[in-house]
Amino acid sequence: MTTEKKTTASAQATGPEGQNDLESMLKDLRGAAPAGSPVAGQRCGLIAIVGKPNVGKSTLLNALVGQKISITSSKAQTTRHRITGIHSQGASQFVFVDTPGFQTRHQNALNRSLNKTVLGAVGDVDLILFVVEAGMFNQADAKVLDLLSKDIPTLLVANKLDQVTRRADIAPWLQEMQQRRAFAEFVPMSAKNAKDIQRLLGICERFLPEQAWWYAEDELTDRSEKFLASETVREKLFRLTGDELPYTSTVVIDKFEEEPGRGKQKRLLKIAATIVVERDTHKAMVIGDKGERIKRIGTETRVELERLLDAKVFIELWVKVRSGWADDEARVRSFGYQ
Repeated sequence: MTTEKKTTASAQATGPEGQNDLESMLKDLRGAAPAGSPVAGQRCGLIAIVGKPNVGKSTLLNALVGQKISITSSKAQTTRHRITGIHSQGASQFVFVDTPGFQTRHQNALNRSLNKTVLGAVGDVDLILFVVEAGMFNQADAKVLDLLSKDIPTLLVANKLDQVTRRADIAPWLQEMQQRRAFAEFVPMSAKNAKDIQRLLGICERFLPEQAWWYAEDELTDRSEKFLASETVREKLFRLTGDELPYTSTVVIDKFEEEPGRGKQKRLLKIAATIVVERDTHKAMVIGDKGERIKRIGTETRVELERLLDAKVFIELWVKVRSGWADDEARVRSFGYQ
């Protein structure tokens, strides 16, 4: 696909103080839309979602797909795998790739694996969504931006716009960002705003090549149910331990069996998972007083998986200590990180 690279911008026409200044700024930045327009027939393309840790990439992916497929957490560096989310709308199919936040600190074996995943995801896509927090740009953002090919159209997605109290502050920031990279378009938005999500989909659609869809219309992800189970356990683990537990803790699925359901349930899933931590103190933290915390992790995981997978779920959780695993290349690979 040939796309004329022109700097354009997009924003809602509503907002608090300073919105008129923001609109004016965006109008000044706006140019012509990419050459060409959608024609009859199918469109399909690969769109990478990249950015530093904790800028809302997974929340954005879930909103774009319309269902939760990537875990979210207030803890930075939660996403560790390339997660593909699929959204089919009209004649277009959007194949989104959520990547781990690029790691600029603690270069252990795990983080080297995560960075390799990021670089692999952005090398051969049709469009890149470079996600930052609206009004903010620091050294970690700059390091991610430097990784991105200038030959691939890139949208600057200024996320968390709802947290900006003065919209007028965004205008000079946009001017600064314009000097950093010839972004194909600026998109100030909030991943929690349904109208913003639809606006972003409309912008992305212009960059999709005309070709047959890669997936069936009802598919939402290329990840297995076993993988989703592992990620759901890990999300509940981080949410219920807060900042107490190091991000290097992980989850391994030991058993994932499916049986015919009984009564109204179509099927039954039996899952056994091991939570891997690096110290005995971390193990005690996960188990909690009289086992209450690990019991709650299991309960919340079961409830969410039953909703996501439309099945009755039985889950058993264990905790094991594996000191230094995040620095061990072989063990990192054995836990599913490439």
